[in-house]
Amino acid sequence: MSNDKQARFIPFHAINEFMLPEYRLKLLQEVFGNFDHLPEGRQTAINRLVKKLVKVAGFRNSTLAPASMKSRAAVSAFERSPELVAQICQAWFELHPDLAGKVVDFLKLRGWEVLPVEADRSVLPGFLTRWPEKDNFVTLDDAFANTYPEDTTHEYDLNMMIVWVSGRLPVELVTEEAEKPSSEG
Repeated sequence: MSNDKQARFIPFHAINEFMLPEYRLKLLQEVFGNFDHLPEGRQTAINRLVKKLVKVAGFRNSTLAPASMKSRAAVSAFERSPELVAQICQAWFELHPDLAGKVVDFLKLRGWEVLPVEADRSVLPGFLTRWPEKDNFVTLDDAFANTYPEDTTHEYDLNMMIVWVSGRLPVELVTEEAEKPSSEG
């Protein structure tokens, strides 16, 4: 019998298996395009990784490249580097505080255990692999739309926020009974 404390993590860059290439680029463009809206510590962390991992033609220092060039050049590093994924996803999360707050509340209402909205998820070792089978993305998207009918968030952004807020990827689908420790004899 497995112990709940033995959570399995997979590296952050595993998220690429669940992302369309266009969305990966959009995410990078959004973060680099709104870079000056990020906290200084996040900017520093991302710049350090960009300097180390991203090569932009015509720039000795990749951090100085225009956002659009840097975004395209960062795609392959995003596919390989769990640290870059963690910083970019946390930065994207920080650019969407209203959606983040709604998704935290929404997942709690559905019985998910999630970290508080202010937690820095980029410091985690990766994504948890267990995902409630009853909550596939279509189910979650529909339930979110019913809970927040005025919200016009695109489903890709909603799904990205659900993954980042929950710290989970749907690798190992589990039934509710398998998630809860047995309370009956």
